Amino acid sequence: MLKKLVNGPSNSILSAATIIMVMIVASRVLGLIRQRVLAHFFVPSQLSLFFAAFRLPDLVFEVLVYGTLTSAFIPVFTQYLGSDEKAAWKTAGKTVSISLVFFTFFAVVFGLLAHLIYSLVAPGFSPVEIDQIASFARILFAAQGFFVISYVLTGVLESQRRFLIPALAPVFYNVGIILGTILFAGKLGLFAPTLGVVIGAMGHFLIQLPLARKLGFRFVFSLKPDSGVKRIGKLAAPRIIDLSFQQVAKTVELSLSSIISTASYTYVTFANSLQLLPVSLFGISLAKAALPTLARQEDDPEGFKNTIFKTFYQIIFLVLPLAVILIVLRIPIVRLVFGTGIFDWEATVQTGMILTAFAISIPFQAVVALLARGFYALHDTKTPMVISIVGVIINIAANFALVKAFSLPAWAIGAAFSLGVGIQSAVLLVAITKRLKVQSFLATLLPVYKSIVSALVSGVVMFFLIKIFDRATWVKRISFLGRLDLDIPFEKFVVDTRYSFNLLVLTVFVAAVGVLVYLSLAFIFKSQELAAIVRLIQRRRLASLPKEPEPIST
Repeated sequence: MLKKLVNGPSNSILSAATIIMVMIVASRVLGLIRQRVLAHFFVPSQLSLFFAAFRLPDLVFEVLVYGTLTSAFIPVFTQYLGSDEKAAWKTAGKTVSISLVFFTFFAVVFGLLAHLIYSLVAPGFSPVEIDQIASFARILFAAQGFFVISYVLTGVLESQRRFLIPALAPVFYNVGIILGTILFAGKLGLFAPTLGVVIGAMGHFLIQLPLARKLGFRFVFSLKPDSGVKRIGKLAAPRIIDLSFQQVAKTVELSLSSIISTASYTYVTFANSLQLLPVSLFGISLAKAALPTLARQEDDPEGFKNTIFKTFYQIIFLVLPLAVILIVLRIPIVRLVFGTGIFDWEATVQTGMILTAFAISIPFQAVVALLARGFYALHDTKTPMVISIVGVIINIAANFALVKAFSLPAWAIGAAFSLGVGIQSAVLLVAITKRLKVQSFLATLLPVYKSIVSALVSGVVMFFLIKIFDRATWVKRISFLGRLDLDIPFEKFVVDTRYSFNLLVLTVFVAAVGVLVYLSLAFIFKSQELAAIVRLIQRRRLASLPKEPEPIST
């Protein structure tokens, strides 16, 4: 049973997504533990140097490697597997070799110029801090080298619907950083988590290698591209351009954060890591699980349309309540996850404000993850590229307008991002409906309307609950409830949220009530997405029951 779970293929999008979701929860929880560990050992102004060091390695990796693998490798590799398996494995091996050569060249160049580049893109840091950032970045390039190979293996495994091991790989990555920080922070300072990144990246690669080799993957040390590699490169070119613009936007975020304050980039990074949980959990997991199926339905318009819109509705249904929870409960969530002796109340408030701004974009990000892959499955990477570039330009323009022109604090960076990705998702949705010749656009969105209404009502309920049961609301009069001068013995029912356990209980209670309200309204609205989830749970339950022995015929 265990061997089948680890090595066997997933037979449906929801079952594949369930595996990915479970592992993403484990990975993201470890990711938050990783951030908590970092916040325990280093103050926000120090952590900004560590997070800033990722900018150059991430830029080189995502533009040259990640864009190719996410947009072009899986559709091409999947198609080759169906017609010429030997050519498919040869293409995979050559993709690793060529990607490594390109990455190594640019890593060396950018590593040598790291000090100069960071001086330009992070003007808020001092020369001594720039030296530290450049030193960390050179080490992080080594970690990205492991990811070059590892992400090809991820594409190989996901193309054959093996989702458990690729989803498990990020867990090893986070464990590496956590152990590196805990074991060596006292002696190495910020070099400890940097070393942990390299260890974690190595684990990310090694956990996937055995199964990939078992399925047929082999390293091919050749720089001569075959027809498959050329096709991947041709399909990936628009995605590479798209990611280049996105990396410019992320670099602008670093630049403006460093100008606002040294610690601001830590607040932005922490808030971003929280809002990425629902996006990864339900947006990216369902989108990744759907891609191989969509790629196989390229020549089946009705099947393709059915798959992409069912997945679209499921994503919206699942991410909306989590987005509302992060918006309403932002302060207690940030305090519970990151609050330490050196991550003080001011840091909590700043991170909470940025989290709210980012959380507005959660449904939009999840939708973009699916719709872009829908175009990739149709071997069209140009359309999502153009739309993404428009969204990125809006994001960059809004960043400069809000931070430079209006001198707004760091939450403006999250607001600018939400504006850009919101427009991007809307245009992508219109484009895919036209491509698939959907008759009525507004009628197509009916399940989305139901989810939005359910989420808004649950958000209002959670807002009032958190205010009513929080002692600080009444004592400090920090909301309208405390200013009403009501003659109510509030001491009998409120919770003193100065204590972590009380805060945890109140947060879990309010979030649980919010989810219950959301599901109840979905049931009243006869949500097909809720019914699909219930059916999946029932199938899993039936599958786990012991089967009766068959009678032996004479």
